[in-house]
Amino acid sequence: MAAPVSLEAWIACATVLAVLVLLASTRMAPDFVLAGALTLLVAGRILSPSEALSGLSNPGLATVAVLFVVATGLVDTGAISAVSNTLLGKVRSITGAQARMMFPVIAVSAFLNNTPVVAILVPVVQDWCRRQRMSVSKFMMPLSYAAILGGTCSLIGTSTNLVVHGLVLERTNLGPMGLFSIAQVGLPAALIGAVYVLTMNRRLLPERRPPLTENPNAREYAIEMLVQEQSPIVGRTIEEAGLRHLPGAFLAEIERGSSVLPAVAPTERLQVGDRLVFVGAVDSVVDLVKLKDLVPAPDELFELDTPRPERKLVEAVVSRVSPLAGQTIRDGRFRSRYGAVVIAVARDGERLLGKVGDIRLRAGDTLLIEARPSFLEQQRHSRDFLLVSEIQGASPPRHERAFVSVLILVGMVIAAATFADMLLAALVAAGLMVATRCTTVARARASIDWSVLAVIGASFGLGASLEVTGAASHLAQSWLSLAGEGPWLALAAVYLVTMLFTEFITNNAAAVLVFPIAQATAGALGVSFWPFVVAIMMAGSASFATPIGYQTNLMVYGPGGYRFTDYVRFGLPLNLLLAVVTICLAPLFWPFYP
Repeated sequence: MAAPVSLEAWIACATVLAVLVLLASTRMAPDFVLAGALTLLVAGRILSPSEALSGLSNPGLATVAVLFVVATGLVDTGAISAVSNTLLGKVRSITGAQARMMFPVIAVSAFLNNTPVVAILVPVVQDWCRRQRMSVSKFMMPLSYAAILGGTCSLIGTSTNLVVHGLVLERTNLGPMGLFSIAQVGLPAALIGAVYVLTMNRRLLPERRPPLTENPNAREYAIEMLVQEQSPIVGRTIEEAGLRHLPGAFLAEIERGSSVLPAVAPTERLQVGDRLVFVGAVDSVVDLVKLKDLVPAPDELFELDTPRPERKLVEAVVSRVSPLAGQTIRDGRFRSRYGAVVIAVARDGERLLGKVGDIRLRAGDTLLIEARPSFLEQQRHSRDFLLVSEIQGASPPRHERAFVSVLILVGMVIAAATFADMLLAALVAAGLMVATRCTTVARARASIDWSVLAVIGASFGLGASLEVTGAASHLAQSWLSLAGEGPWLALAAVYLVTMLFTEFITNNAAAVLVFPIAQATAGALGVSFWPFVVAIMMAGSASFATPIGYQTNLMVYGPGGYRFTDYVRFGLPLNLLLAVVTICLAPLFWPFYP
């Protein structure tokens, strides 16, 4: 007779259910909901403080934190933009861009743990979506799902596969599984899953954040960009250089020597010394300033003693009592007075054309300034300006170190895939990003998204409550007892119960919990345990229906602007689809009666 369910187990189940309801039905922050649940479990003595906080010491959580720093090094050197352009290219269709993203991610995730793959690509996809004025919610969930699907294709693709394989070697006499043996089921599942995502995303994937649109009332700047002698776009046409269809900005004219070329044709070839006049809102101007092949044209820009990657982009409004009012920027000696250079001016929200140095300033003019880091603090309370504000994320990239940052990333991937622990490889890579000046200590410190880490850590604690109270074990045994004596039904029950636990407790914990029960079930039926091993691997690795079921789902939850129900609507059919694929294929490659 089964032991009765304890009061603690009922409380743990009720708490998990309450968390799911709150995540699904309210707009409360996930980290607040999960932290509140853990607090109640500790206060009710369901969990000890060490059990509740066990997720904070998990190597996976630490790896995600360190990878934020690695990703920042790629962002600060401009390598992210290069990767996004190569990976996603120009927009022809959302489905086409999703396919270009998903299939390389599936391939890479078969050889590298999928968590770092997603951690590195989240800022890549965000950057690309921002520049293409596309909704990031159309790409974040497919990114996570692609990494999960790829991880099912090898033993090293997910930690779950490694854990289950370790249990096979430790607790059975089945012998080892080949590195890519699981691909017999994992590869068809990954391909079918990718087709599902690409065909059903229009119907089931939400546009939680609509694409950015141009605000007709937005403040516009006209900015001159210079084609330098060493620029690789010299001799290329406007079309070939990628300057024809810039999001939120357009090329108004080219100043070439003493002549001006208005209404520039896409076939016009760029020459050394060309001054390109672009018009756009501030976000578009920031993108222009970050381009590797062009630099802002004001001559004084090159006379600042602070290296460009260390400078800030700042907006400042000229006050009525400013000594600049009534003078041209050149006559007002802006650079020598403030140690900064004006690269564009807007008046009453409208752009001012002409050479920046010749613009006569008025009170209320908004200046776009490239300045040394100290400018913001020195002028924030100055009477010369009504408002001084930094444009976040607008520092000119360290393009000269882009190759170094990519080399560090490649080294990290190779080390993690061959001889080093993922956390160790990520720690070394993050240290090298700072040591080689691909990023700064301040930027590295600010890059860590603590809300994501809090959600991941709290989800581990919430799952632990189902384990330590015996609730998970009781549910598993009760479910499997319903399967009867048929091996196919038993296999389906093992898959479904593992899938269910994976969605609500950690994937590894789900696999470890179900493994001995499934082993006993296979022994009682007198059939091979291998199909059950494969089912546990696949169900423990393939979690799509909740954000708390897998780390990569949590990592894209915030950036994608998703709700809990988005995962259920889009991910649950994929869960069931992969269940059918696995249950049908596993006994074909690993028969019940060998």
